Amino acid sequence: MKRMMIGTLAAATGVKITTIRYYERAGLMPMPTRTAGQHRNYSKDHLLRLTFICKARELGFSIDDIRRLLVLADPARQSCREVEHLAAAHLEKLRKKIAQLAKLEAMLSDAIGQCSEKPNILCPVLKLLNTLGHDRPAAQVQQGSATGQASPVRSNVTSKDATCF
Repeated sequence: MKRMMIGTLAAATGVKITTIRYYERAGLMPMPTRTAGQHRNYSKDHLLRLTFICKARELGFSIDDIRRLLVLADPARQSCREVEHLAAAHLEKLRKKIAQLAKLEAMLSDAIGQCSEKPNILCPVLKLLNTLGHDRPAAQVQQGSATGQASPVRSNVTSKDATCF
């Protein structure tokens, strides 16, 4: 296989050019040689590496996990046991996320099932969105400073609350 430019590599893998450059900056992709005109010049090894990274991303592995997997994929370092531990930990995270998503699906499905086209009835979906989650601080209503109108404000919000489930 002859060498290829970044656009050809992007087309061959379905990855955007900016993503390829990001993977290079992140250290996942080795820097390619450059042509006389300073264009990136990729080899078959780059294509194989990018395909590996894409498959790992499709499976939901993080950039850090992919970095570890790439080290473990080196023939001199191959260790199925280490890969198994990393993959098992990832699988456990996936299972937890699937369970969370299943709960969310059930809640939203139930709310949609209660919807009515009758006017002036509290929309079950909006009601769901306004209810408190488990172990979340209660929304407090405070007077707006300039308008005097009430506005909902959360107290004790932490970075953990940035992820709503």
